[in-house]
Amino acid sequence: MANTPLRQQVINELTLRGYSPRTHTSYLEALSRIARYYHRSPDTLSNQEIKNYLLYLLNERKLSSASCRVYVHAIRFLFTQVLHRNPADIELIYPKREQRIPELLTRAEVASIVNACHNPKHRMMLTTCYGCGLRVSELVALKVRDIDGERRLLRVEQGKGAKDRLVIISPQLLLQLRGYWQAFRPAYWLFPNAQFPLRHLSISVVQRVFTRAKRHCRIEKSGGIHSLRHAYATHQLEAGLPINALQHQLGHQQIRTTLRYLHWVPNVCRENANGDDLIAALGAVS
Repeated sequence: MANTPLRQQVINELTLRGYSPRTHTSYLEALSRIARYYHRSPDTLSNQEIKNYLLYLLNERKLSSASCRVYVHAIRFLFTQVLHRNPADIELIYPKREQRIPELLTRAEVASIVNACHNPKHRMMLTTCYGCGLRVSELVALKVRDIDGERRLLRVEQGKGAKDRLVIISPQLLLQLRGYWQAFRPAYWLFPNAQFPLRHLSISVVQRVFTRAKRHCRIEKSGGIHSLRHAYATHQLEAGLPINALQHQLGHQQIRTTLRYLHWVPNVCRENANGDDLIAALGAVS
């Protein structure tokens, strides 16, 4: 979808509704690909043409159901929020999600990955990501002022769903964050870009750091840096953190999103309202 009035309408509606930059990019790219496939604007497509395109994605391009659902979400947003069509008139089929349990990292594996980072800044990034269960987009956007040392809280500003939240920082993680700040003295961004200090690190840089560390440890389990967030959730459940507290820590809008972790952790047998100091526990297994 080229620079047309329709594209600008989509951008305007995404902005008004507070969608993240990543959603902007994925929706616009999906709509552009559909337009190139049919050689015409996506607002002219019929229900059957949309079905045919999804079949093309599944059968010929071999995309996962999760990737195909991005296209469905983008089309639905275009038709309902931009073109204001009646949802009942739009026949969209959502490819069924694969019900798979990810290859979860053990505490020992997390410790190995973190310790494989010889760069202290990189090690602190992965430690913070795991220690607070952050999304990578939340991690790179952290500011120095987001750390409330007195109350042991981390402010996650405008996380997924354009919502702020406060995340508990464990004593050991807070201690390491203080040491990191004393060593590097970041002024604004907690993890600034080395070449452009007025910017934070890009998501791709952090992903590469994680992948390189995991490869160095010869850990062959699938999954990128989001594996640290999964590890945080499952390890806290194993430590007895109540599911509603975990929901708040992770920033899930719906409790059912958090409940999936219960299916991944069969050994939840006690309750500990404060969860575990996961970073202190890493020292015991490293």
